[in-house]
Amino acid sequence: MVVDDEGVILPVGEVGELAIKGPQVMKGYYKMEDETKKVLINGWVLTGDVARFDEDGYFYIVDRKKDVIISSGYNVYPREIEEVLYEHEAVVEAAVIGVPDEYRGETVKAFIVLKDEFKEKISEEDITEFCRQRLAAYKVPRIIEFRDELPKSAVGKVLRRVLKEEEMGRARG
Repeated sequence: MVVDDEGVILPVGEVGELAIKGPQVMKGYYKMEDETKKVLINGWVLTGDVARFDEDGYFYIVDRKKDVIISSGYNVYPREIEEVLYEHEAVVEAAVIGVPDEYRGETVKAFIVLKDEFKEKISEEDITEFCRQRLAAYKVPRIIEFRDELPKSAVGKVLRRVLKEEEMGRARG
């Protein structure tokens, strides 16, 4: 099922947190009672995944709850923006995070690796315009940083967490 922040079951098509239940689901975190109470409610485990389901009962993962960007009161899902960026012919890799913004609370920042043949041809404005044509205004990245590579895990997954830590370090320093 999909629930809101208060644990209320949401109707078809609404976005909320995915909750699962069954004999194979954990009974709790070992020796971590407080953490268990946060995720285990009446036998249901809150997965941390933001999801929705359709009329046929199929579930769709939208993003991870901890990655959601709150910009001017709107929920912005990094994965949605990344999928748009990957549609651009020049983009090899992309990662999106929220960074502190005095006015909006958080704003959208995109880290992009371009294909070699486009590195001198594509500007931040080109990417912004591309996104404007495909996304709501509040989802368009306000900050774009081109990089030669993105931090990855041992299995090749882009690590948004590392990018977020770098940004927090810049903000403090």
